Amino acid sequence: MNAHDERGTTMTGVEPSRLDDQQLMKELETIHRTRHDTLLYGSNDALRAHNERMAQLEGEYLRRNPRRPVAAGRTREGARERGGADTAAPTTPGT
Repeated sequence: MNAHDERGTTMTGVEPSRLDDQQLMKELETIHRTRHDTLLYGSNDALRAHNERMAQLEGEYLRRNPRRPVAAGRTREGARERGGADTAAPTTPGT
């Protein structure tokens, strides 16, 4: 019996540590692209499997790239700098 025939098990794909860098990036791109639909329309089991796989893939990416470049705008300080004028409460015309 192969893994596809086993009832009650979840197929999680290739172990992330066994993927080369190009394969890992392709897997990450695919899982991020399918995230929204899984959240909105997937079963609880599908969402749980998606969460687990995403965590595995992202964890492997972070393990391989501990010094990845971080954009200043993606930090708390950068967000505060760009959000200064954007954080004001919306106003209702005529009030």
